Amino acid sequence: MNDRQDPYVQYDQYGQPMQLVGYDEYGQPVYQQVQPQQTQQTQGYGYDPYAQPEPRQQPIPPQQGYRSQQGYESQGYESQGYEPGQGYDYGTGQQPAVDTTQQWIPQQSPPRDQPQPPRQPAQEQPQRPVPGPRRPASGEGEYRTEQFSFIEEPNEGSEDVIDWLKFTESRSERREEARRRGRNRVVSLVVALALVVVGGVGYLWYAGKLPGVSGPDGGSTAAGGAQQRNVIVVHLHNTGGSGTSTALLVDNVTTGKGTTLLLPNSLSVSNDDGTTTTLGKSVDDDGSDGTRQALGTLLGTTIGATWRLDTPFLENLVELVGNIEVDTDVAVPDTKKDTAPLVSKGKDQTLSGQMAVAYATYRAPGEPETKQLERFGQVMQGVLEKISDDPQAATTTVRNLGLVLDPPLTEKDLGASLAKLAAHAKKGDYRTTVLPVQSNGTLSAATATGAIKDVLGGSVKAPEQGDTVRVGIRDGSGKKGATESARIALVNGGYSVVIGEKPTGTASSQVTYGEAAQKSKAEEVAKTLGLPTSAVHQGKVADNADVSAELGQDYRIT
Repeated sequence: MNDRQDPYVQYDQYGQPMQLVGYDEYGQPVYQQVQPQQTQQTQGYGYDPYAQPEPRQQPIPPQQGYRSQQGYESQGYESQGYEPGQGYDYGTGQQPAVDTTQQWIPQQSPPRDQPQPPRQPAQEQPQRPVPGPRRPASGEGEYRTEQFSFIEEPNEGSEDVIDWLKFTESRSERREEARRRGRNRVVSLVVALALVVVGGVGYLWYAGKLPGVSGPDGGSTAAGGAQQRNVIVVHLHNTGGSGTSTALLVDNVTTGKGTTLLLPNSLSVSNDDGTTTTLGKSVDDDGSDGTRQALGTLLGTTIGATWRLDTPFLENLVELVGNIEVDTDVAVPDTKKDTAPLVSKGKDQTLSGQMAVAYATYRAPGEPETKQLERFGQVMQGVLEKISDDPQAATTTVRNLGLVLDPPLTEKDLGASLAKLAAHAKKGDYRTTVLPVQSNGTLSAATATGAIKDVLGGSVKAPEQGDTVRVGIRDGSGKKGATESARIALVNGGYSVVIGEKPTGTASSQVTYGEAAQKSKAEEVAKTLGLPTSAVHQGKVADNADVSAELGQDYRIT
């Protein structure tokens, strides 16, 4: 037995041979257990009778966290032996099989005279997969940048293809954008045409010029149908003298015409308490609001607002519009001077503010009231012909007057109304007329029909549910106090009374209604007056009344 110890072979504590495979970074020998598959013996270093065949050397993975006897931690030891051709294959990028056999670094060599434990055949240790790839150490197969080379080979054909793709893409985008713009233009055009059509139809509907279609007043705008009118009542107060003058400024939106309807002060109107008074007294006593309601009830129309115009403001208004031209029918003397008249008689007379006021309020001795009213109407139409038809400019003129307007009239509303009337006057679609009134202050059925129905309109419309029934009284009884007795009875019954002209002697009393819907109301009127229901019949009623009551000789005063 060769008792010389082989320096390249050692035995572990179980007597298994361990072969020297290298040294660690601290110079300590590293042994690996000999696998039984190998039968090679160590040559040139002596013979070990207990040596087992050496296993084929496999690369040893780096020992993470290995600590030697001296306490030094060995990380990434790269000097572990392996045969050529094994290890990492850099050409395929595949990792080699890793041998996980035990390694042992001897602390001391066992003494020669100590008996060795019996040696058992080495058993092959099962291989376990190593979590994660082995990272080559520096100097032992480390990846370096010089091992790789990226070569760019220019290809003119590929560049041409890219350019062609860019060209076709940009052309497609331009075509799509052109189609999109075209669609947007078509949609915008269709929307604009639709707005124009809707706006035109709406204007025709609002103006009442659309045949067979109801306008904003609810009536048909066809021939003979109801028409839309805007009405303002104006009261001229003569601060230098006495008395007032009243006129209705009517803007017929449907026909595009304007009218000044002059109202005599002798016109009979009813107060809120049902009493009868004249228009002149109503303006002085009831004020603007009460008079407007009384006129609306009498004439069967809606009056939007009241414009109080004192003579100093009329003078300023004429000065602001730049004087007016009027065909005067009389020479107006100058009350302050005994020389030449203030206003001369003739055509196309230019009137200043002072002259216009003098002419509008002048009434010669013995002249009827209607003559003075006609002069006032001439001045008003002359002002409308000179004032601007632009609502903003007309509002500015009204604002410069410094008027204190009665509600609900405002400077903007008055300016807009005057501008519309001025547009009619400048085109020649304007007229001035006087409402005919009988000597007793009542309206004649024959003469008032034209003015009320044609100029004002709307009085023929049946009252809505809940409206006060207007009853026109005509006293043909010949009895004193019959009219007043009937008026008191009707007012106490909740009716609105309109006093009409007195007819010639009537034998029997009768109550007349125009529409079938008014029959029941006419019967109630007959009961209120103490008349039998047999006196009620359908027929012609006054335009400013819903039901007409004609008192005959059989009417009994209560």
